[in-house]
Amino acid sequence: MTARRGAASADPAQRCLFAEPDLPAPRGAGPASTSGPASAFDLPESLLRHPQAEREFRFGEHRIGYAFRRARRRSIGFVVGPEGLSVSAPRWVGLREVEAALAEKGDWIVRKLVEQRERSRRLDAARIEWRDGTIVPFLGLPVTVVLDPLASAPGGAQLELASNGKPATPARALRIGLARGATPAQIRDVVQGWLQRQARRVFEERCGVYAARLGVRVSRIALSSAQTRWGSANANGAIRLNWRLIHFALPTIDYVVAHELAHLREMNHSPRFWDVVRSVVPDYEQARATLRRDALPAID
Repeated sequence: MTARRGAASADPAQRCLFAEPDLPAPRGAGPASTSGPASAFDLPESLLRHPQAEREFRFGEHRIGYAFRRARRRSIGFVVGPEGLSVSAPRWVGLREVEAALAEKGDWIVRKLVEQRERSRRLDAARIEWRDGTIVPFLGLPVTVVLDPLASAPGGAQLELASNGKPATPARALRIGLARGATPAQIRDVVQGWLQRQARRVFEERCGVYAARLGVRVSRIALSSAQTRWGSANANGAIRLNWRLIHFALPTIDYVVAHELAHLREMNHSPRFWDVVRSVVPDYEQARATLRRDALPAID
């Protein structure tokens, strides 16, 4: 299921980790902003107006169209994602209060829109050209795809290992059993399948480690292909983790795993929840920054 950056799930038994967290807006916002930073003026129209926009607000010289929905939540929430601004609000909050909150958070909204523009540029720069010799990140390090019709490995792909049984560095080759004339789609499918198998293996291992440390029970681990949701946890112990996390180094994967397992003790993002995360990942802020900053290669 394709996920958008949005408010937390309405189901109180499930909590999610997003690349960009939902930001609650304080009540009693001030007057509308009349000017914006210069960086807002060159934002593309695709970001200034969400494709599902039915409402808009004025910020400086611009009108920012946003998707709006009512949700089972306690406060107004803003999410700035790849498609633009989304706003969710409790049913009892009036539209005037929503508009006042938007005015107060105008600077933050534009700053996040600018960040999305830069992220999109990094994504374009990281787009993979599926061919012999292309490079993909795996556990934080580059792997070079090598077409090798003689390679015979489960799933048609095998990572070269050093003599000690560990992945060879700095140059690692992922040999895939395809002929030199393989199409980009064939190469992509084999590499993606291998990455997903590695993701499941690593996630199961790390969930086992952190479940023991936190004293929780994981009933099921599933892979997700959401666009921007890194993981989710259900009170029944079911964990979903985005397979694209396998591109990141292990400390970042560990943070997401610990984050989701911590929800099995605290189904919220309260200070107590973050204390649980910190108890097993003391420097989790660094991993959060990596998730927000680094652009994954585009796999299409």
